[in-house]
Amino acid sequence: MALNIVVCIKQVPDTAELPKIDPAKAMAGDEGVTRVVNPWDEYALEEALRLKEKHGGKVTVLTMGPERAVEALRKAASMGADDAILLDDPAFAGSDAGATAYILAGAIRKLGVYDLILCGKQSVDGDSGQVAPGIARHLHVPQLTFVAKIRALDPTARNITVERLLEEGREVTLAPLPALLSVVKEINEPRYPAFLLIRKAAKLQPPVWGIKELGLDPARVGRQGSATRWSDLRKPPARATQCEIIQGATAAEKAAKLADRLLAEKVI
Repeated sequence: MALNIVVCIKQVPDTAELPKIDPAKAMAGDEGVTRVVNPWDEYALEEALRLKEKHGGKVTVLTMGPERAVEALRKAASMGADDAILLDDPAFAGSDAGATAYILAGAIRKLGVYDLILCGKQSVDGDSGQVAPGIARHLHVPQLTFVAKIRALDPTARNITVERLLEEGREVTLAPLPALLSVVKEINEPRYPAFLLIRKAAKLQPPVWGIKELGLDPARVGRQGSATRWSDLRKPPARATQCEIIQGATAAEKAAKLADRLLAEKVI
C-alpha cells in the first residue's frame, strides 16, 4: 500500500551568518542574511523520501512564507519531493507558532488523504518546537515527537512504531495512522540533491495557496490571530573566554587533573 506523506518545512536564516544579523532589521522581518531550509526539516524530508522508496507513494512538501520561500521548495524538489506548495498571503504576516500550525493544518486538510506528516522538531529561528504539536492538535491525529528512529511501519495494519529520544533514554511507541512525527537529527543523514533533479527543480513554480484557498478564519492568522509577539530582540553580550591546557606526563594524569579542576569549579 503506497503512502501519502506530507512534509512541513521552513525557510530560516543561515545560522553560519547569525553574527551578521541586525536585531532592528530582524524585528522588521529582514535579517539581511542567506536563507536556507531549516536543518531539522531536512531530516524530516529525508525520512519521508526513504519511506517512499521503501513503501512507494508520494511526498508533498509545504512551506509558509513570502515568494522567496520558493527556494526552500526547490531544494526539497531537488532532493526528490514529488509536489510542493507555497502558503503565502499578506494575512499570514506576523503569525506565531499557533497561527502557523493552524495555517499548515488547513493546507494539509485541503490536500485530502494523508498517512504521515513529518516535521523537524523545531526551527532554528523561532525555536519553540510548538508548530508540529499544534498541527497534530488541529487535525486530531497522534503526535510522535523527538523521533530518532522508525522501527516499523505497516501501511496495511495502519500503524507505526518509533523510537523517541528523550532525556531519560529511548522510548518505543506504537501509534495508528495517520500520525504526525517530529524528528531529531539522529534519525538519518540527509542526501545530497541529484544533479538532474537540481536542474528540474530550478524551474519549479509551485501553486500558491492563501487564506481564501484554505478557507481559514482571518481572525486566527497573522498578528491578530497570534497569542505571542516579539517585543524585543537583542544579541547576548559578548563573553570573555580563556583557554587553559592541562599539563601532565600521561593521559591518565591529565584526566585526573582535569577532573579535579572541574570539581573545584563545581562544574561536576
